[in-house]
Amino acid sequence: MKRLLDCRASDFRQMMGNELKQSIKAAEGRTLIAEIICEGMALYPDVTNAEMAAAFGADLLLLNFFDVFHPQITGLGPTEDGDIIGQLKRYTGRPIGLNLEPVDPNASQVEQLIELPVGRLATEETFQKAKELGFDFVCLTGNPKTGVTNSQITQAIAKAREIMGEDMLIIAGKMHGAGVEGEAGEEIVSEKEIQNFVEAGADVILLPAPGTIPGITVESCKKLVNLVRKAGALSLLAIGTSQEGADEATVRQIALFSKMAGADLYHIGDAGISGIALPENIMQYSIVLRGKRHTYIRMAASVNR
Repeated sequence: MKRLLDCRASDFRQMMGNELKQSIKAAEGRTLIAEIICEGMALYPDVTNAEMAAAFGADLLLLNFFDVFHPQITGLGPTEDGDIIGQLKRYTGRPIGLNLEPVDPNASQVEQLIELPVGRLATEETFQKAKELGFDFVCLTGNPKTGVTNSQITQAIAKAREIMGEDMLIIAGKMHGAGVEGEAGEEIVSEKEIQNFVEAGADVILLPAPGTIPGITVESCKKLVNLVRKAGALSLLAIGTSQEGADEATVRQIALFSKMAGADLYHIGDAGISGIALPENIMQYSIVLRGKRHTYIRMAASVNR
């Protein structure tokens, strides 16, 4: 198995979930996942936000606001036989993932919540449809003001594993409170809940990066990352607080702190500008994680390799 640093488009096309997981592990904390919003106006309408993120160094691409029953990616253009995800993979040469949201109707609200379309909810039907569409991985988490809870995430992990099988890579966790009382800041997740996520079948546990939500320091984050590793899963540290649109120095600092905390892969969110992190921040994050050598190779490698 190649470490993800050395993988090209032809390698990604042959990978299943377990192989992708092992490839990430072998890269030793040098994997970057960029989240992008695929509906609405793209940063530059001539290309998709996914292509832009890939061009600036992202290894994996995570689609947000994607409705599996009404699939749409701005800037993609005509597709072959309606294969929208297959077309995006051909254009970017990257594994493509999907956000689905385990909304809890009984969540204790800290703010007014919004109602999501059924095609974005974490349900049996959306898991099946996501599998049919050809996604490489799924991320079970919550956008702001959605009412996603840790208990619902646990249930969704088990259902996703049952429906999508062992070959699907499952990421799960929260990068901010998602509008839920008692699941924000230092209380965003407990050690028991992390254990529940892993036992339910999650391959990767998503946690907020140090400095992104109140009280999450390098030390507290490292403690959770170590717990995830001992439980047998990989860890992902996320920027989900619009700091993907901060100045480059801030992004570099978060990246270095996250590396110190010891995670296996790192996430940069979609709220920088027009559904994507500032492209230069994607590149800066990558350079901190693995230097200019691997960053420039990822940016330059052809999708035909």
